[in-house]
Amino acid sequence: MHTNWSVYTLSLNKLSALKVKNLTTPGMHSDGGGLYFHVRSPTQRAWVYRFKRDGREYRMGLGSVIDVSLREARDAAAEARKLNRQGINPIEAKKTQRLAAEAERGTHTFEQVARLYIKDNEAAWRNALHRSQWSTSLEAHVFPEIGNLPVAGITVTEVLKVLQPIWPEISETASRIRGRIETILDYAKARGWRKGENPAQWKGNLASILPKPSKIKAVQHHPALPWKDMAPFMASVREEAGTPALALRFLILTAARLGEVLGATWSEVDLEERVWTIPASRMKAKREHRVPLSPLAVALLQEMAQAGTEAGAFIFGGRKQGRPLSNMAIQELLRRMDRGDITAHGFRSSFRDWAAEATDYPAEVAEMALAHTVGNKVEAAYRRGDMFDKRRGIMEDWAKHCGG
Repeated sequence: MHTNWSVYTLSLNKLSALKVKNLTTPGMHSDGGGLYFHVRSPTQRAWVYRFKRDGREYRMGLGSVIDVSLREARDAAAEARKLNRQGINPIEAKKTQRLAAEAERGTHTFEQVARLYIKDNEAAWRNALHRSQWSTSLEAHVFPEIGNLPVAGITVTEVLKVLQPIWPEISETASRIRGRIETILDYAKARGWRKGENPAQWKGNLASILPKPSKIKAVQHHPALPWKDMAPFMASVREEAGTPALALRFLILTAARLGEVLGATWSEVDLEERVWTIPASRMKAKREHRVPLSPLAVALLQEMAQAGTEAGAFIFGGRKQGRPLSNMAIQELLRRMDRGDITAHGFRSSFRDWAAEATDYPAEVAEMALAHTVGNKVEAAYRRGDMFDKRRGIMEDWAKHCGG
């Protein structure tokens, strides 16, 4: 019986077909290279491939000994090891293959096709938050309604079943969801899994049924917390446990956008220099932005660093491995704190109001701290670095105001 399976040996092919046939001792019996023969009882015996990835240990079932021979199990384990070396989680790859096989057989539900579309296209999505929002929005609003329906049979009726309940309340999000449904149905048509017009198309279709999102209500600014209330609010956030509370505190201390915070990776942070450099690809203005980190922000990151600081890892990781925290987690935190009246984005307004009403900092310093576009002369100064030093001062004063 082998118990210390976390230490893999280079030795392979330890078992023989005869030994497998006669082996009934309960436990995990190693064949080497991460392949194990798992004996639960004389009648429950199966193959398992165990591996490590991103600091976690995984167990991948390869089938019962009744259906899978020793040679077949070794071949499957070898393929799984190859995928893992290539940076691919073999469990996720197996799931994708299963979904594709089911789709080819004609079962292809909307959820299956959606997950295949995401798998095929997410590599081209540079923004980590964008990748996360694709999955989370579908899981929250679409899959519960039409996820198990055959993609070939989805009509305007099913699309409206998803959209009509959320269209008046979260019109902007609902509009994005409509576009994602349209994209997935186009993908299904291109793969030959459905025919006809796209029922989620806006022009000439849903536009005649649903009001324009811009017409539902006047455009509103993001509800913001008054800057004078910031210190007691931050004290309340510090009492909350979990990653969402840490992400919210970091967002406030840096006056950054929610997407910039949730997509932040450890490779963007220099704790010694106290600088967070957001690449142009993740900025709204498509221009690199350096954020000076106050001592309070650095202390928060050092607290997060105890969980690991792999260069490509997200600072505020979500529940799913390799995914950032969902923006819905921040919204849920605010609701749990009975502060559903404010939004994460509104804290940028709180910072701007504080800078204008309670400090002597020039307006352009506050604007540049928010990564807003300002005049050419100021931009030139920014590139020389002197504006960055001034921004360091305003961010440290802001942290003190927040209760640092």
